[in-house]
Amino acid sequence: MPQHSWTAQVISPRPQEHHTPAPPAALLRTDFTVRREVRSARILATALGVYELELNGTTVGDLVLTPGWTSYHHRHRYQVHDVTPLLRPGANAWGAHLADGWYRGLLGFNGGTRDLYGPHTGLLAELHIEYTDGTTDTVVTGPDWRTSDGPVTSAGLYEGEEYDARREQLGWSEPDFDDSTWQPARLLPDFDTSVLFPADSPPVRRIEYVEPVSVDTTEPGRLLLDFGQNLVGRLSIRTRGPAGHTITLRHAELLENGTLSTHSLGRAAATDRYTLRGDSTGEEWEPRFTFHGFRYAELDGWPGELKPGDVTAVVLHSDLRRTGWFSCSDPALNRLHENVVWGMRGNFLDVPTDCPQRDERLGWTGDVQVFAPTAAYLYDVRDFLRSWLRDLAAEQAADARGIPPVMSPQVPLLIPNSPPPGENRPMAGWGDATVIVPWVLYERYGDTEVLRAQYPSMRAWVDAVDTIAGPGHVWGEGFQFGDWLDPTAPPAMPPRASTSSQLVATAYFALSARLLARTADVLEEKDDATRYHALADAVREAFRARFHAGGGRLTEQTQTAYALALMFRLLDEGTERAVAGAELAALVAERGHRIGTGFLGTPLVCEALAESGHLDTAYRLLLERSCPSWLYQVEMGATTVWERWDALLPDGSVNPSPMTSFNHYAPGAVADWLHRTVAGLAPAEPGYRRLVIRPRPGAGLTWAKAAHETPYGRAETSWRIVDGELRVEVLVPESTTATVELPGTEPVETGPGRHTFRCPLTVEGS
Repeated sequence: MPQHSWTAQVISPRPQEHHTPAPPAALLRTDFTVRREVRSARILATALGVYELELNGTTVGDLVLTPGWTSYHHRHRYQVHDVTPLLRPGANAWGAHLADGWYRGLLGFNGGTRDLYGPHTGLLAELHIEYTDGTTDTVVTGPDWRTSDGPVTSAGLYEGEEYDARREQLGWSEPDFDDSTWQPARLLPDFDTSVLFPADSPPVRRIEYVEPVSVDTTEPGRLLLDFGQNLVGRLSIRTRGPAGHTITLRHAELLENGTLSTHSLGRAAATDRYTLRGDSTGEEWEPRFTFHGFRYAELDGWPGELKPGDVTAVVLHSDLRRTGWFSCSDPALNRLHENVVWGMRGNFLDVPTDCPQRDERLGWTGDVQVFAPTAAYLYDVRDFLRSWLRDLAAEQAADARGIPPVMSPQVPLLIPNSPPPGENRPMAGWGDATVIVPWVLYERYGDTEVLRAQYPSMRAWVDAVDTIAGPGHVWGEGFQFGDWLDPTAPPAMPPRASTSSQLVATAYFALSARLLARTADVLEEKDDATRYHALADAVREAFRARFHAGGGRLTEQTQTAYALALMFRLLDEGTERAVAGAELAALVAERGHRIGTGFLGTPLVCEALAESGHLDTAYRLLLERSCPSWLYQVEMGATTVWERWDALLPDGSVNPSPMTSFNHYAPGAVADWLHRTVAGLAPAEPGYRRLVIRPRPGAGLTWAKAAHETPYGRAETSWRIVDGELRVEVLVPESTTATVELPGTEPVETGPGRHTFRCPLTVEGS
């Protein structure tokens, strides 16, 4: 798409100073005339901050927190809004709400950073009108706009929003409004419009409305609401009371001793306040410029009785199309899968964040690297992740060595020994997102264009690691996140895992080099393909020389070490893989079939067990209910996936670590194994052009089913055990084929349509 030539100027409210807890939002407006009958009208708009437009008193569109969050210095989105129905002949008015958002607001932990992208908020917008006679008009932001404070007296993503309805200016976005007391908007002349591009990712919207499942009155005027689900969004309230009365809305993920537990919020206040204007007919309000991660909400100062429908939780996230489903005969596994879905929903809010509730909410690369296969099954994330990868590549290119940041958009870490600005720290498993995420998109969508677009980024990372590792091809010295949050790590030192950083880093080096070589094959970059296949072979041999003790045993006896070696094909077929699988199964059994892996090992361990002949052990690990395990969280009442395996201790108290989130999707990457192995639905070729249907029953499950909307149409598989027989129903989309592999039988090739298969039940053992 050609670059749009902007004639508008960026306008800003009056000089802005920082406030506590957060600055107010501003109003901006102008009047204009529609000269004749309109054929079409559209607004192109963006903000230095977040904006919401109004035209003739009507809100424009249904998007939330626009323009979203990108690496603004490199890529800054604008939206296109069709406003044809909102115009009328003669006098018209156009206005905007404007707040800090990610651009100027507080970002990051340990106190965070403000003004990361600039010290001023601003609005840039153009209204293009085409009349039925072929003539046109354009109305743009410029010196004729005026600005005023509005009813939003404070707005921050972490802090929350405060709204004083007495400060509302009725009719402010309608024609004939008297704005003589308003100030002229300021011009910000130095904005570089070359970074602007039309929105390329699904916008954030209001997706769902959730009513409370219980309401308790803790004292007069103070209510405690349970929405039954840890979710991300904000509250919409409907109330009535005297002018000047303030209702305070506080949010939290769980309760301790019957009251809100704010431990997992860090320094995020997550508090909204609404001051009534005193309208006898009632008042309705929903914050515009914030969001919270919460299951529980406390309403302090609620006037009168709370009636059904007075308070509703509004679920917010990027408007992604659901594409994948799973269920089985075990209700706990179904709850786990639902927890994974809700965790993804809460953290795919414009950026794939790590957590949605505390003073963080950052686009950590390692989290999405491990979760990308699960994400691509559950929702159509092609455009969402392609946009994020473009940001990641832009920030990587700003590093002279080609090293990507550990998060994108990049935010200063504010931790000891952080690299200086402009220099990124090479981080195994996190930097590898530059290679692995594009490859996942290729595998799941058949998207060669994402490989082509990201190829320079993929190559830059592998080349950077090759330089760092040197001729020995083993690396990982210095600070590494490693197998982050391995349950054996000290509570205050989550990177101090039982698996060495060198083993983890070298294994990932081998994987990324191999995937880059395969990418070069796909793109017919023949010289590169030869080079990177040779590099991958060399790194594999270096891994074996350093970490293979012989015969399939490793020098490090950990679950993650064996899972990486098996799944990244760092051991030879036959005896070595068989021995390694047995060693892994023994390690899992020694821990009582409890988890012994962190962020990087967890997505791989069940698959490593199953592929090496230990399906029964994989199922026992999956279904274990003591801590640490996936179903321990379910047993403890989780409705999303936790950051720490023991975020909630067995006695019901919250883990005292300051880094304890109850909504972290990364450990939920095991859902990909549920889809591909338990239910048995997986791509055999990129984009599901060919499928493999390979259900592997076990652990007493009597049925399981999965469905996925592939690029070619809906694929389904369901199996059921009836009278000692395995019965499998399959739906193969048009223009595709499937290989059906049932236990103890030869593979069968089948084409599009519905098919039924039966065989005597054969359950694999360890």
